[in-house]
This record gives sequence, C-alpha cells and structure tokens, in this order.
Amino acid sequence: MFWRSTIVSCLSNIRTPTARLSTPSLKHFCIFYCGANTTSPRFYSTIINSPTTRFAMASQISNVSAARSEANPYRVLIAGGCYSGLAVAINLLEKCDTIESPIPVDITIVDERDGFYHVIGSPLALASHSYAEKAWVYYKNIPVLQRPNVRFVHGTVSKIDPESKTATIIEQPNHEEQAEAYDFFVAATGLRRVWPVVPQSAKKEDYLKEAGRHIDAVINSTAPVLVVGGGAVGIEMAAELKEVQPHVKVTLAHSREKLLSAEPLPDNVKECARDLTVDAGVEVLLNHRLKSKTPVKNEDGTEVFEVEFENGHKMTASQVIMAVSRSEPSTTYLPLEALTEDRYVNIRPTLQLLSGKVANADSHFAVGDLIHWSGIKRCGSAMHQGRFAGLNIHQLMLQDIQGKEPVFNQLAEVPPMIGLAVGKNALSYGGEGMKHGKQVMEWFFEEDLGFRICWDHLRLSGNKA
Repeated sequence: MFWRSTIVSCLSNIRTPTARLSTPSLKHFCIFYCGANTTSPRFYSTIINSPTTRFAMASQISNVSAARSEANPYRVLIAGGCYSGLAVAINLLEKCDTIESPIPVDITIVDERDGFYHVIGSPLALASHSYAEKAWVYYKNIPVLQRPNVRFVHGTVSKIDPESKTATIIEQPNHEEQAEAYDFFVAATGLRRVWPVVPQSAKKEDYLKEAGRHIDAVINSTAPVLVVGGGAVGIEMAAELKEVQPHVKVTLAHSREKLLSAEPLPDNVKECARDLTVDAGVEVLLNHRLKSKTPVKNEDGTEVFEVEFENGHKMTASQVIMAVSRSEPSTTYLPLEALTEDRYVNIRPTLQLLSGKVANADSHFAVGDLIHWSGIKRCGSAMHQGRFAGLNIHQLMLQDIQGKEPVFNQLAEVPPMIGLAVGKNALSYGGEGMKHGKQVMEWFFEEDLGFRICWDHLRLSGNKA
C-alpha cells in the first residue's frame, strides 16, 4: 500500500502542467524505481539532467521565493577553472540540485585555458608524451558540468566592479570584451607560474606542442639535464625526468644547504627529501647558486650550455630547466583594497572578502593559492576551500530565499604539511609526523601524480563521493 501511494504521488507531480512543459520537448524524463526488503521499501530517482525539469517538479512543494525562478536564477561567476574553482561549482550545484529544496542557479566559469590542467602533474607531463595528453582535459569533456546551467568561457576576467556586481571578461580568441553581471563572484585564478613550472599555452593543441618540444629535447640530451631550484617543483621535476627517461643524466642544483629551504618544515623532512632524490638517481648539488648559462656548440654542432655557479663550479648541460622563479598571485582584476602588499587576497574564515574593504564583500569569495592564509600552498587545500565556498554561497541563497540565518563553514588555521613525489617514492609530512616510501606514493599520488585521486575527489565524472 505504501509503494502504491508513493508511486501515485510521484506520477501526480510529474503530470502537473508546470512539469509537463519541460520534459517532452527536452527529452528529459523522471523515472522512479523501487528496491526493498520486507520491512524497508525505498524509492530512488534517476539523475534528471535538466535544471528546468528538476526545478519545475520540485517547486510544487518547495519554498523557493517567487523572486528566483528558472527565468531569474542566481548568477555565480567563477574566475578560474582548476581545483578550487571547479570544487566551488560542483559542491554548489549538488546543494542547489536537491529535490526537496531546489534553487535555480546559473554558473559561468572563466579560464584562460580551454580545459582543466592537472597542475601537480606538470613534472610528469613535461617528461612523458602520453601523460601530457592525459593531464589536460577539455572542459567540454568533463561529464559532471555538461548541463544547460553551466557555461565555460575561454578567456580572462580583466576587472570586477563589486558595487554593481559586474565583471569585464576578455574572451578568446578574438579578445572581445563583454560585461557579465553576477550575484556571487569567486576568485580562483591561483598563482601566475612561469615555464616550465607549468605550460604557458592557453589551448590544449598548443600545450601538447610546447610540452612535446621540451620532452624531445630532454630525450635527445647528450649532456646532463640541469634543474635549477630545490623546492618541491624542482625536486619533482628532476625525479620524474630520471624516472621516465632513465638514460638521461639529471642534476639538481640548489643555492642553499638544504632542499625545501623556503618551506617551514623540520630539518629531517628536508634531509629525507634529499635522500629520496639521490635514491631516484638524481645528482644533487647543494650550495650551488647559478651565476650564468651560456649557449655554445659542442663538437658535433649540438647546442649545449656552459654553466657556472657562484662557488666557481662549472659544468656542461644539454638543457637548463629553471624551477626557482617566485610565483605571483593572479589578482590584477580585483580591487587593490582587497589585497595584501604582495597581492594576495585578504579573506575571512568563511572565504568571503574582508568586510569594509570592498562593496558587497559578503557576495565575493576567494579560494585557492591566491588567498592570504596559513599553510603551504597545496592542491588538497584548494579543493577544501572550494568546497567550503560553494557550501557558504548556498547558505547565503537560503538566507535570501527563506530568511534563515546562514551557518557557514569556516577555515581553520593550517599547519605546515606537504606531500612530495620523488620518483617511485613519496614523502609526506603533517599532523602525524613524517612518512616516506612506496606506500606513501600509492596513498598520495598513485601512478599518475594524483590525477585519478583529484578527478574522483572533485567528482568530475559525475559520481558522488
């Protein structure tokens, strides 16, 4: 009897005039099926991949205000489509999609690349042709975001006006300028990193050529490949090159007496990083600050570099890979009042901009590497912050619709922690101390420098965690 009454109720909702408007023409259908034992009948609904259908069905029983409808949804503009920006979008959509209390929302994601690039996979992407192809996924090929109320813009946000809630977007490839109104804005553009820390191309086809030239040059090396800079990027680059191209001699030069010298980590972590790097087959030169690199022709006419360090040591290198440049926050589009002297974004623990600094600060969020917050910049932190921002935007929507006091997720202070891939091994440091070895590599990175882990954590295939 319970089953029959429930099915009748579901069908009656589907037959409402409002619901009938959307389903036949768009070919989206709601199908209910049941699974039960003798004591616990349960009903499930398929995913309805149409916000219009979903909202129309549930609006019969929801308390969404008349001010918000499919014709007048909340407009969320996200600058940046990497870890934190995608985390905002996906977590917000999941909350707004609930059948009990749906909220109409349109999300626009602006990014200078035409796809999601797995940044922490760069050391492997610049050593392996096959992995380079995998590390960049066109936005149009990310299943969870292929829906009518999500739009990707290949371009950049050049400025925002928080008072009018309007952004100026420069769209590729014609550099056309357009104004975009929004209700909520999220800055998630991260840090401006230089080549070869990350590729500089904006299109996948150009990136593959860029990475390919670099990989081919390394493969054809006749002298050692020199990686300059013993931070996390330099260590991982040197180790991945040696792992993927074992015939190439790889040297890592660092200006200080310990690797990871710029990070607030214990000495035993830095020493372990050095040991793992040596074990990976990389020659490590400490207290070697680069003085000069001069291109010359060797005996067979191949171009190489005569390298000199400030301590007087000289060597010849086929390639010199610079991994020492300081990355800068990509925040030129934000008001100066929202930034620190170093151009990081000042935020509250709720990830909203500081009150009193810019207009409508409550509607403006910042996440990822560009925020001024404690802790080492990490992919995991960026996704965590994106999730909190998405949930907090949803709380503000509920406040607007229902008058409910928002219950915000708040960031805690982040102690120093790190995960470092070094060839076949990895090192981790955090609240439980330091661990290293092959098992740590499997836990933190698997065989693809964390691509599968990040993809699934973000639920990019459309599967809920």
